[in-house]
Amino acid sequence: MDMKRIRRQPYTSSDPLKGEGDGDALSFSSHGKKHGFQISIPVFLLLVCFVGVTLFLVTSGVHRSDFIVTIAGASGAGGEGGGETDTVSKFRNSFTNQDKTLGGLLAASGFDDQSCLSRYRTGLYRRNTPHKPSRHLVQRLRAHESLQKRCGPGTRPYQKAVEQLRSGQTSKIDQDCNYLVWISYSGLGNRILTAASAFLYSLLTNRVLLVDRGKDMDDLFCEPFPETSWFLPFDFPLKDKLSNFSITSEESYGNMLKNQVGVDKANFVYLHLDHDYNDNDKLFFCEEDQKTIQNARWLILRSDVYFVPSLFLNSLFEDELNELFPAKDMVFHHLGRYLFHPTNAVWGLITRYYDSYMAKADERVGIQVRVFEVERGPFQHVLDQIISCTQSEGLLPQTVSDEIAPPATNPKMKVVLFTSLGIEYYEHVRSMYWEKPTSSGEIVSVFQPSYEGYQQSGKKNHNRKAWAEMYLLSLTDKLVTSGWSTFGYVAQGLGGLKPWIMFRPENRTVPNPPCRRDVSMEPCFHSPPYYDCKKKEGTDTGNLVPHVRHCNDISWGLKIVD
Repeated sequence: MDMKRIRRQPYTSSDPLKGEGDGDALSFSSHGKKHGFQISIPVFLLLVCFVGVTLFLVTSGVHRSDFIVTIAGASGAGGEGGGETDTVSKFRNSFTNQDKTLGGLLAASGFDDQSCLSRYRTGLYRRNTPHKPSRHLVQRLRAHESLQKRCGPGTRPYQKAVEQLRSGQTSKIDQDCNYLVWISYSGLGNRILTAASAFLYSLLTNRVLLVDRGKDMDDLFCEPFPETSWFLPFDFPLKDKLSNFSITSEESYGNMLKNQVGVDKANFVYLHLDHDYNDNDKLFFCEEDQKTIQNARWLILRSDVYFVPSLFLNSLFEDELNELFPAKDMVFHHLGRYLFHPTNAVWGLITRYYDSYMAKADERVGIQVRVFEVERGPFQHVLDQIISCTQSEGLLPQTVSDEIAPPATNPKMKVVLFTSLGIEYYEHVRSMYWEKPTSSGEIVSVFQPSYEGYQQSGKKNHNRKAWAEMYLLSLTDKLVTSGWSTFGYVAQGLGGLKPWIMFRPENRTVPNPPCRRDVSMEPCFHSPPYYDCKKKEGTDTGNLVPHVRHCNDISWGLKIVD
């Protein structure tokens, strides 16, 4: 760390050598007397030493990691800052309430801090973000927390609603407490994105969100709502059926339309918003169908896509979404930081790695590599694409053939964080910067936390590492991601970063260009409907409103832009 760049706070403690009230210095005689008060010379010297040591510790860069953490704020092009690293040291004990709550995004009380250390310590590691939540979003989050507490598991309204579900009675909407159950399904990146989508939908429709634990949701994420649980109770009547819901389920809204079964006659409504959904299922996004669906007290949702962009095309939600998100491309950035707090086990992985390898860097560059080739790699064209993208965009420096570079004055330290299932790409880039000096004189250190070989979505420890690595990527200053990858989407959204997207190669050839700066930090909706609900005909939904456009990495996908 360059200690010259630490911002020093003026020492404001009262001077022990000043008098009380008038601020005059004590006038010592040879015996140190004033107003009957005596200080011997040894005591006086001890006081002077104490003050000197205190001032030195306050103004020096010496610190212990238990009390101080470094926050690096290097920003890239595209309006994400001034282009230079802003390094700030903060005492954790003086961390402000606004910092802890992410500008009011999080509830200030109602949690046991020790049970989830990450909740109020995120700001200690993440660079200061200019993206503040709107006042309306903060108000709605507080109101939704009250709803979850009033109607969630363990309450009388919840027990009443569950009895209705268990008895097979029709699921008529309740005036106060209605529910959306999210099914845990697919890989971790998909689950995070769909849970955020489900939460936004529950916010817009005033429903309690209940999350299926699946195999490890409660092992990875803390409770987001104070004084209640968002996890579906183990005795939920439909718990054993959740994993069996599919496009063929007769309870799905699409099949209810097909079979002319009214919502008012159903015990619950299953919403199939998976990538394989049919035209009837897609009517979920239409205004008139939403009015019908909202007559059901219980909604069960299964999805593996980030369907938020299509909610922005629904006129029923338009005004509310505009107030919640005046800056349109902040949806996942705010909701992700609100909902997804790593459990202590995962937080330990994150902080230990960050403090060991990333904390002292002047700039951090994240590179997320996802290879979609069927055959096992490594592949030369993938390595060539990584190097071409990072060096042509100025993210990493060129190397020179000289064995020893001329000494640089105050060389910058750049840390590169690789995440990939394989190790070969990381090893090559690490060796490249070890064997040859950089043309800029920068010191480049390359690290990769894990290399699991292949995706193991069902294993708890694998998913812990995956969640930790998504989070670590979000703590970087500049980010390169692989197109189509939900892993990268999560990292860029949490970090508030517009990444450089490496396009998916075809025919094992490096694309030209190899990457491009994304237009938004928002994730891409991979399988949106192509249907105009008002005209009741097919249309390109990427051309309906200015803030919903096609994705750079998937031409038919949709994403929110500002």
